Formats: sequence, structure tokens, C-alpha cells
Amino acid sequence: MQNVKVSIVVPIYNVEKYLDQCLNSIRRQKLKDIEIICVDDGSKDNSLAIIRKYAAKDPRIVVITKPNKGYGNTMNMGMDAAKGEYIGIVESDDYVDSHMFYDLYNLAKKHDAEIVKSDYIEFSTEKTKSFDYIHTVTIPEFYNRIVNAEESEDIFHFRMNTWTGIYKTSFIRKNCIRHNETPGASYQDNGFWFQTLSLSKRIYFTDKAYYYYRQDNPNSSINNKGKVFCMCDEFDYIRKFVDINDEVKAKYLKVFLVKKYFNYFYTYKRIADEFKIDFLTRFAKEFNDSYFAKEFDETLMAESEMIKLWRIMRDPKQFYYDDTIWCLNEEYLNKANYRNDLITLLEKKNG
Repeated sequence: MQNVKVSIVVPIYNVEKYLDQCLNSIRRQKLKDIEIICVDDGSKDNSLAIIRKYAAKDPRIVVITKPNKGYGNTMNMGMDAAKGEYIGIVESDDYVDSHMFYDLYNLAKKHDAEIVKSDYIEFSTEKTKSFDYIHTVTIPEFYNRIVNAEESEDIFHFRMNTWTGIYKTSFIRKNCIRHNETPGASYQDNGFWFQTLSLSKRIYFTDKAYYYYRQDNPNSSINNKGKVFCMCDEFDYIRKFVDINDEVKAKYLKVFLVKKYFNYFYTYKRIADEFKIDFLTRFAKEFNDSYFAKEFDETLMAESEMIKLWRIMRDPKQFYYDDTIWCLNEEYLNKANYRNDLITLLEKKNG
């Protein structure tokens, strides 16, 4: 294809149930000058047959097949193959509004942006249907204008995703921005997210939602409690990027450590109980190392979060026991309150 405006990379692994909806939403884009790069990461279901069926009907679809090497390798192969002026990402269990890439591309051209990102919709359809609007930006003043991390580090505290936006291909390649390629890992978009925000001088956030992000795929990494140290591996990858870029390290090391804390704590809360002490032990060691190297800035954290971090650093096992007791107590109180509210409601109903 000639004059491709946006190359849309679709990483695929065992998603036959959702693939039709995903690909149809991309094929129906108002922006026609696109290519759809489907990278199959060794799927064992009918995913490859499905994308080949679509490719036979639509010359804009490029099919890349390879042995299973994980998300990071899949994304890098897709981005390396991109011919477009900009690159977009659509996860293969999600779908997008028909105006997404037309609107984002025109905003990018109008504002000479290296990155344009939008809001999104979280949705579920399996047990109960739900559609929730999510603001990518937490500070409304950052919408609809060019911003960057030098102007305000607040952008590092916006929603941590990569698939709501488009990225200028020349910007990605000039800065050698890559996904981490650890086999079988999760969260490998975190490193890509941090690199793009650290290095871009022209980022535009639009206050419209185009992307539909699925919450009920049982195979999604957000539903996998067994990948205990994947977040640690990803932040090791980001740390290497920070350490080899003197300017980035000088400006953003401290904010990197704050992001690391919140992502580690998120991981601790969601992994299975039998892994929590081992995870907290690594959590404590890494932050003790950073603290004694005088890298950490306590003023960037709320006091309540700093207290939690100090407790983890001092005694991770004790933190686990205290936190478990606290959670059980909260669960008991919530059930007791629910029971009392129900009794009160029934008493009122029965006069």
C-alpha cells in the first residue's frame, strides 16, 4: 500500500471468540488509508484462520505469523513492519469506534503531535453488560492542547495504557522505542508507555472516547493471578531505559519510582495469597536499595502511601499479616453492615 496514514497493529493470541468484532471495527474506519497488521503469536485456536479469511477480502490487512514469543515480541514485529505515518494499537479482544483513527490522525496533523491519546470505554458483556466511560487524563486542563512531561510530571499519573492513541512512526524509530520481549510476560506495554511519555515533546490528549476495552476475557493478563513477578521484570526493563538515558534519569527517576510503587502495590493486592510474602520481600528489597541510594523522594507520595511503603520496607512479612487481618476485618464489617441494612429495610417494609 502507498500513502498509509495509520498502521494499526493487532497482537493476536488465542482470541477466536472476539476477533470478528475487533477486525470489523477496524475495517469500518472512516479513515481508509490504513493498514491492519495482524501478528499471530502462535495461536492454537482458529485465530490464524480468521485473520487469513479477512485478509483474503481486504488488501489492507497484513498477516504476520510466528512461534509464540509473547506480547512484547509480537508488538515489536508489528511496529517494525508498519509503513504508516502513525502507528495505532488495537488489542484483539477489544474494538474501536469507526471515527477513531480519522479523528486522531487529523488531530495529530493539526497540532503536529508525536502522540495523540483519547479517553476510552471499559466494557463487559459476559455475565452482566456494562459500559463505563474512563478519563485518560486526571487533570481536565491537560485536555485538548499540546503537553509534555517537561511541562508537568503529572502526565505520568494519567491512565497507564498505550492502545488509546497513535504514535508518530518517525518518533518511535528515531528514539528506538521498543517493547520488552521477555517470553510469556505480562504488562509489557508499561515500558513502551514510559518511554513514549519520557521522550515526546508534543503529546495531545483529546476528551473523547473511541476505544472499547474488554474487562471479561478470562485469558487477559488482568485476570491472571499467577504471573507474580512480571511487573517486576517490566520495571527492571524500564529502569535500564532510565539508566542509559542521562537526561531521562535526571528528570524522571523519582517519578519512575513512584509509578513503580503504585504498580507493585497493585500487583501485591491481586496475586494469589500464597505468593504475596515472596512478592513483598522483593518489593521491600528493591525500595530499600533505592532509598539508601538516595533516589527516592518522599514528598512525591501522600503520607498514607509513604506509611505503607515504610511498613513494607521495614518488615514485609509483618505487613502481610497486618494487611490480611485488616482486609478480613473490613470484609466482616461490610457483611455486618449489609445484614443490618437489610434487617432495617425489612422491618420498614413489614411496618
